[in-house]
Amino acid sequence: MPRVKKKIRKKIIQTSIKIYFIKRLFDFLIFFLIFTVIPVLVYRLVDPPTTPLLWIRWVESGYDKSHPTFLKHWVPLNQISPNLVRAVIVAEDQKFYNHSGFDWQAVEAAIKINLATDKTVGASTISMQTARNVFLWQDRNWLRKSLEVWFTFLIENLWTKKRILEVYLNVIEWGNGMFGCEHASLKYYKHSSATLSPVESALMASVLPSPRIWSVLNPQPHVSDRQSKILSVMSQSHIPIQY
Repeated sequence: MPRVKKKIRKKIIQTSIKIYFIKRLFDFLIFFLIFTVIPVLVYRLVDPPTTPLLWIRWVESGYDKSHPTFLKHWVPLNQISPNLVRAVIVAEDQKFYNHSGFDWQAVEAAIKINLATDKTVGASTISMQTARNVFLWQDRNWLRKSLEVWFTFLIENLWTKKRILEVYLNVIEWGNGMFGCEHASLKYYKHSSATLSPVESALMASVLPSPRIWSVLNPQPHVSDRQSKILSVMSQSHIPIQY
């Protein structure tokens, strides 16, 4: 009889432990959903006032007051030159309108190159870059990558393609202490992003992979080569702009 009671007590304890961990897991999932889905829903309608990267760059600069911590030059997509929109899509994600956030062919190709060579090739779409820039940090690790996939899934399902493009063009880094296409256009060309020419747009898009090293004002040979390729694709292909 004591053995039976002992077994029963053991089962009760085991069941209690299982229930405890299930509750904790459920609480974590609810917490996670609230703190990820709600910001995405808010930014569907409200322009992000700042991003983690702005603050990271500010800290890296030694708290330099000249480095912005808030986005001050937000421009609606229909007030951005179609030339820039097309140039950025050509440069960063030519399948933007045809995928649901992930270009699996590019991912497969990047994995093969990374495994076979010493190069590190990425396969981030515009949607993935937007998710990373608005909600996350830039360090490459599995936690950030996993969250990037989750946030990409959210914005692809809760935002429109138009909204993704608008946010992307207004938050991405375009030089040292320079964020968003309007800020970059005013700095580089002394006029609004609404009037950017194809040549200007292609040059701005060409530096996006490394905007703090690659230069718009003094383009390196590989930047000029990239600009020429972007212009060629822009002139030969029809990329729809959905306003």
